[in-house]
Amino acid sequence: MRRVPLIRMGVAFGVAVLFAMPIVWMVSTSVTPPGDYVGRTLVLWPEHLTFDHYRALWEKSVWRNGLNSAIVAAGTTLVALALGLPAAYALTRLRMPARLDIGFLIFVLLVKLAPPIVLAIPLYHVLRAFGLLDTLAGLVLVYQVYALPFAIWMLLGFVRDVPYSIEEAAMIDGARLLKRLRTIVLPLMVPGLVSTAVFVAIMSWNEFLYALLFVQSPALFTLPPYVATLITEDETLWGQLAAIGFLASLPVLIVLGVVQRGLTRGFASGTH
Repeated sequence: MRRVPLIRMGVAFGVAVLFAMPIVWMVSTSVTPPGDYVGRTLVLWPEHLTFDHYRALWEKSVWRNGLNSAIVAAGTTLVALALGLPAAYALTRLRMPARLDIGFLIFVLLVKLAPPIVLAIPLYHVLRAFGLLDTLAGLVLVYQVYALPFAIWMLLGFVRDVPYSIEEAAMIDGARLLKRLRTIVLPLMVPGLVSTAVFVAIMSWNEFLYALLFVQSPALFTLPPYVATLITEDETLWGQLAAIGFLASLPVLIVLGVVQRGLTRGFASGTH
């Protein structure tokens, strides 16, 4: 009977080590002197540590690019939740004529599944018409192409988990729609909102193509386009790439650690 838990622990430990190896290698490369990380043998930890790669990134003001990524991720998440929650609620609670709800969901899914490059030219003309090219606000707008459909589809399950009988009781007491949303639906959907917000923020934090196409000013680059500048025709700055990769992953890990309980509750409620 004791062998089964031991086997599970061994498998879990092996999987954890397997997934941790790239992270350890990345951190090791970020503190390895230039030239030492180029070799045929795998060295998990250098003999001599250096923080020149981090110093070089600080001198290049990479923190500004990280701030741009944070602003875009936060703005995209707020807009996606603000628009996705009413849409999910309407599709769940309201009766749509002639299967309009199913048609709308299929349309949203098709937009989500479309390759991002297909929508690049129309989005470019939209941003140019509104004067939002080369702006962070423009990125927040175009990121809704994939963030909003994802938010709607994910919030649908959480809205369905809110018992409609509670809303009916509130309606009998005279509660209007906005009051029901504020006092009943939103408090019960906090785990689902947290789960959706985390995934939308991570997608926005890591997005590369639209950030590269619609932003030309280096001062407005988010982290993914800035990382691409470290790979040139003459050389690849492996140490700085590893350093910025480690720094860019820290906010995501911190956020996941803080909202871990909310994510667990969100997944549990979404599977009911």
